[in-house]
Amino acid sequence: MRIRWKGGPVYRLKVTLRGSKPPIWRRFLVPADIPLKRLHDCLQAVMGWSDSHLHQFEVSGVLYGTSDRQSGIRRLSENKTTMAQLLRHPKDRLTYEYDFGDGWEHDVILEAVLAPERDGLYPIVEAGKRACPPEDVGGVHGYEDLLEAVRDPGHPEHSDMLEWVGGSFDPESFSVGEANLAIHGGWVRREPDV
Repeated sequence: MRIRWKGGPVYRLKVTLRGSKPPIWRRFLVPADIPLKRLHDCLQAVMGWSDSHLHQFEVSGVLYGTSDRQSGIRRLSENKTTMAQLLRHPKDRLTYEYDFGDGWEHDVILEAVLAPERDGLYPIVEAGKRACPPEDVGGVHGYEDLLEAVRDPGHPEHSDMLEWVGGSFDPESFSVGEANLAIHGGWVRREPDV
């Protein structure tokens, strides 16, 4: 993912998958002027989603994303709207929804506005906890059902669910390094424009 960084402030964001217990979350840094479309790309990478479904952002009742003429849902452009236009102060927040069928809602909170590091690489993941649920599992409740079946060898759906997730699934698994590789497709050092 290539984001043109212009040397302005950097936002430390925390994203938490709403309804996940224990919480599934990530903390990462992005340029404040990142367009929402690029933030969507970051969220897909840091959470571990596959970008196979529709998405939208919501701030104070206003939707951002791609308008859907067929359903009549109107969204403001995510390509023309930046984070800095929507979130300005620590504790400001927005909602990111991915996969309208499963309804994965994410709380995205601005934790801090930081000065950029001279040799900083953005976006970058700093921390996180727990694995992303598998796609198409049926939302938070479907994920809870999956975990119950995978953990219990006596569960009637144990074998089917294990096969569906590829043989094994560790809900506690998360790697900062792998998340950063997902964002960047490998490490690339970029110097800021001066």
